[in-house]
Amino acid sequence: MARRRQLYEGKAKILFEGPEPGTLVQYFKDDASTANGTKKGTITGKGVLNNRISEYLMSRLAEIGIPTHFVRRLNMREQLIREVEIVPLSMVVRNVAAGSLSTRLGIAEGTRLPRSIIEYYFKNEALNDPLVSEEHITAFGWAGTADLDDMVALALRINDFLMGLLLGVGITLVDFKLEFGRLWENDEMRIILADEISPDNCRLWDSKTNEKMDKDRFRRDLGKVEEGYQEVARRLGILPEAGTRDLKGPETMQ
Repeated sequence: MARRRQLYEGKAKILFEGPEPGTLVQYFKDDASTANGTKKGTITGKGVLNNRISEYLMSRLAEIGIPTHFVRRLNMREQLIREVEIVPLSMVVRNVAAGSLSTRLGIAEGTRLPRSIIEYYFKNEALNDPLVSEEHITAFGWAGTADLDDMVALALRINDFLMGLLLGVGITLVDFKLEFGRLWENDEMRIILADEISPDNCRLWDSKTNEKMDKDRFRRDLGKVEEGYQEVARRLGILPEAGTRDLKGPETMQ
């Protein structure tokens, strides 16, 4: 494997310099963490599965005109992506009450919401990624009104499409987290979808039994974590035939 300069390492991914200007290589790890890093572990094959699942969903979204940072998959654990300026916000789209929404508002988990709800979180681990309002976002300059309008419009389109796609394979899209970036082309800027879409940042339940097939299996010690991720890939028709343990970690150059 070629040696590349590492630019960033997060909880689940590593970013390297890309082969040409304006690109990065995104490597998916098997590492898992929750509760702001207080609980850590490894989900065997997660990186391979998330790479394939995110590739598939990003590609399908591109087919309906959603601009994304995804260029192509390079191998079982790596993607070539466009380099963007990440907006320091996570947008959570909620269709069914679960997780922190149920805790904060006392709504029973599994309750269908009257309509899809979008929440904003400021990306700052030291502050535990706090929930923020549009007033905070615009006042502190994290994003402008036009940026937010674009992000909300894209988030709702993404939600509508993914809800239908996943329901077709027997999966309920309970909620999911999105990140967006600013892509600069000459003097023009546009907002595009970044990060990943996978069981790491989506709540995915079996539409008949409500069986969880996502990272909550790790968060809540439900067991069969790897099997949950594999089931999502199987239903989407993309479970890697070669298995999920076929690639070692990347070589880096500091």
